[in-house]
Amino acid sequence: MAMGRRRPAQQGLWIDAAEIAKGPGHVFYRALNEVLQRHGFDRFVEELIEKKKLFADGVGRPSVPPGVYFRMSLVGYFEGLGSERGVAWRCADSLGLREFLGYDVTQAPPDHSTVSRWRRKLPLSVHRKVFAWVVRVAREEGVLKGRQVAVDSTTLEANAAMKSIVRKADGATYQQCLRKLAEAEGREQATAAELQQMDRKRKKKVSNRQWKSGTDPDARIARMKDGRTRMAYKVETAVDLGSGVTLAAETHTADRDDRKTVEATLLAADETAMNAGVAGGIEDAVMDKGYHSDAVVAGLEARGYRGFVSEPKVRGRRNWKRCQRRFGAEEAERRRRAIHANRRRTRSARGRALQRKRAEYPERAFALMKRSGGLGRVHVRGRREVSKKVQLHVAAANLGVVLRRLTGIGTPRSLQGRLAAALSALLLAFWSLLHLIFRTHRDRDDSAPVSPSQVTLSAAPTEALAASP
Repeated sequence: MAMGRRRPAQQGLWIDAAEIAKGPGHVFYRALNEVLQRHGFDRFVEELIEKKKLFADGVGRPSVPPGVYFRMSLVGYFEGLGSERGVAWRCADSLGLREFLGYDVTQAPPDHSTVSRWRRKLPLSVHRKVFAWVVRVAREEGVLKGRQVAVDSTTLEANAAMKSIVRKADGATYQQCLRKLAEAEGREQATAAELQQMDRKRKKKVSNRQWKSGTDPDARIARMKDGRTRMAYKVETAVDLGSGVTLAAETHTADRDDRKTVEATLLAADETAMNAGVAGGIEDAVMDKGYHSDAVVAGLEARGYRGFVSEPKVRGRRNWKRCQRRFGAEEAERRRRAIHANRRRTRSARGRALQRKRAEYPERAFALMKRSGGLGRVHVRGRREVSKKVQLHVAAANLGVVLRRLTGIGTPRSLQGRLAAALSALLLAFWSLLHLIFRTHRDRDDSAPVSPSQVTLSAAPTEALAASP
């Protein structure tokens, strides 16, 4: 199904009574739609798609607005659904989400195959521009600061199992290699449990130099934070410490060193911030000790950033003679000055405060993306397709930050807790008012007989307070 421009729906002359099934809508998605419409989201994406010449107006089936595809991606984040099949089912099932997409009860939202086809057809550059548009909205709404960023990385489990890896030399699977090792030890009829136990006891583990995934060649073998070994990707983000808005989210192979990818991530964040209207771009770059190296610290200084990179503990004093022999005296001296300046900044009161923020904001963004947003495990294959999902997922998280600043509600689930608390407070106030009325009546006439209903009414507030959490 091709894409087209969003048009107002034409009201029918006759409506069947059975088709009139309307809900009150969802407060959160209505607020989100108001923000998107106020900043001209649909017109922006339509003009963006038109430049790519992906429209098919007047040819074939009626076109679907590109805003529907991007809205369904937002739904995937806010509903915690990582798969496109789950997003399509949820949108078809909910009247509130139908209203958010612009569909009535007689229209069928796109299915998961259509959404997948859109994702594969739209280039990565379009997804990046939509992400940058959301950052610009955060700036226009007064949320984004963009002067101080924290850079950190996390791993996403790929849509490929460890049993799918094959040896690059001969194409043998991992299970076949384990069985050959078992046969070499005299166990020709080893069971699957015995092979698994032998694998755990092996000192030499598999490496990305010798093995690759047979289903997703871009995925790499990596150790997750919980200690498991899985096929994974690495996502590196730069988060604004003044607002929590993510300025860059770059997808890399899981075996790339953080010190080799930080420059590209920081430059992407700086460009996004300046395009959003942040004059001068990023000033301070805060990182943990995994990023500390001579090249990284000196590179930050050369590009005009104030680096706050935590330094790992080492014994003794640093010997710069090796650096001098490799890079020359001038380069070694430049790196030495950069290391000492970074050390002074990091150990200052301002540096310690920024490091505390660094430990909070990126981890919160990862938690929202992986656990709340349903992207702990990606359901697509290939680095390019994973990057598309990450761009839209992080864009949705940024919209959540904007809505939290504007309305106090950043996710649909947070609204549920607020409504429950409001209803509980209203009920308690009602019982308190009835109790006050009864006490006033009793004080006026102490000799009057008390009815059983009055006794029950006076005891109700106490019971409600005792039963409340």
